[in-house]
Amino acid sequence: MKRLPFLFFLLQVFYFNSFAQNNPYAKDVASIDAIMKALTEVISGPANEERDWERFKYLFAEEGKLIPTTKDANGKVSFNYWSPGEYIQMFIKNRSGKAFYEQELYRITEAFGNIAHCFSTYAVRTEENGPVERRGINSIQLLKGEGRWYIMNVFWSNELEGEQLPQKYLTD
Repeated sequence: MKRLPFLFFLLQVFYFNSFAQNNPYAKDVASIDAIMKALTEVISGPANEERDWERFKYLFAEEGKLIPTTKDANGKVSFNYWSPGEYIQMFIKNRSGKAFYEQELYRITEAFGNIAHCFSTYAVRTEENGPVERRGINSIQLLKGEGRWYIMNVFWSNELEGEQLPQKYLTD
């Protein structure tokens, strides 16, 4: 009878390990570097290429959020608050049929225990090697649990007139 709980435990470990090994996105969440790379890759691509939205959703915790900020001509700051599904709908509505390439320029990562924060500078282009259309900073909060990393929040701000990225966020 004492073996039954142990056998149940072994079956669970085998099931979850085999699921992770068979999951095509498991490598994307294995490390902070991997999840950050996957986030940039999954939203970038040519105009005629459908994004892998299942991969995108896999990167996020169930309650993960994407939060862009804006500032109007009068200096009033506002933000949107999207779930990954809502972000996908916005992306398809506003960016379908358009090329979009985001490149990480520089990153500062702080981590402790099961949490991490990445302050990640980015550039956006509408041609793969075209001119930079805008730059900004992503503030990304990550959680490690169940043997993988999850994106909890992506909170970002584009450069604005009079608010340029400081040099310390562009190079070592």
